[in-house]
Amino acid sequence: MEGEEVEVAIRLDHDIVLARQNGRAMAVELGFSSGDATLIATAISELARNIVSYARTGKIVLKRIQSSGRIGIQVVAWDAGPGIRDVQQALRDGFSTSGSLGLGLPGVRRLMDEFAIDSKPNHGTVVTVKKWRQ
Repeated sequence: MEGEEVEVAIRLDHDIVLARQNGRAMAVELGFSSGDATLIATAISELARNIVSYARTGKIVLKRIQSSGRIGIQVVAWDAGPGIRDVQQALRDGFSTSGSLGLGLPGVRRLMDEFAIDSKPNHGTVVTVKKWRQ
């Protein structure tokens, strides 16, 4: 089980739905509660929406993980888009460059147990999040 990966190319709105469905299905297979599976699916939707909105193309990689007897899911959102100029500002509630509510990255950080972001202007962004089964 550990290490099994599912990769979903993200280019269109339909791909967001596919990534969300795959993440929810993996979470259920791993024994997450229905509520936690929904939180994971929501985080995946936000990350994939950012790819479509800002980078146009990228991928979501879903991976089953295990550590210290815990079972979880890791989600990596990768793109080679314009990157984020000010990551700290992008992680503030209410900040948006697109006129949206600005809940994307801060919301994802709250929904998941672990959150890491690496972004370089003109080189893209990688967001890695993990959720551990309770």
